[in-house]
Amino acid sequence: MLHILSLPFLAPILLLQGKRVRRDTVRLPEPEGPRAGSSGQGSPLRLLIVGDSSAAGVGAESQQQALAFLLAEHLGRKFHIDWVLHARSGANTRDALAMIEEVPAQPFDIVITVLGVNDVTSRIGKRHWLIQQQRLHQLISGRFHAPKIVVCGLPPIGEFPALPQPLRWYLGQRAHIFERSLKASVAQHSHAEFFALDFSNDVTHMASDGFHPGPKAYQSWAQKLAMRIERLLTDAVSG
Repeated sequence: MLHILSLPFLAPILLLQGKRVRRDTVRLPEPEGPRAGSSGQGSPLRLLIVGDSSAAGVGAESQQQALAFLLAEHLGRKFHIDWVLHARSGANTRDALAMIEEVPAQPFDIVITVLGVNDVTSRIGKRHWLIQQQRLHQLISGRFHAPKIVVCGLPPIGEFPALPQPLRWYLGQRAHIFERSLKASVAQHSHAEFFALDFSNDVTHMASDGFHPGPKAYQSWAQKLAMRIERLLTDAVSG
């Protein structure tokens, strides 16, 4: 497991750079706009999105340019969708467990989780994080009538322009290790589906802080995620 303590020659630099990034990086607000809604025509689809600042739409000017609204817009072309967003900047997997407890128990067809960046940038170990992820999925299954869980992977942290080297390299490697383990864990459960974030390397697709997706990235993410969800639902019906 790649850990800062296993890199003693880099540890002082990484710690110093981490403090500077936290101090100097522009903190973008969560965009205003609806965090729940109904739209579209067709078969009913109940959707819940839980996560961190990216789920909350940080980097977009409004929720209408962010993941949840755009995803509902895409899915609304084939389904009558009722959607709810519960997300907060800075949230990690432990925080998401608490957020889920705040959502009234009710049936959902799909629950999407967008988590991991704030775990990677913390000191949590991979094993402990995976245990938290598994607890989260168990809680979701029990509280929301065993929906299909779509687990979004980690963004390419190793390409974030806001991060200086070697911190960018270190966090990118750590994110890769975390994601690979998460993907293997998700593959063991029929109720869960892993969704890799295939963001463009074009920095113009990122927000001004160099850390969050911008509107173009959210549009691409929503479109690809909608296609995956449609395929999952089609397979479920045909299967």
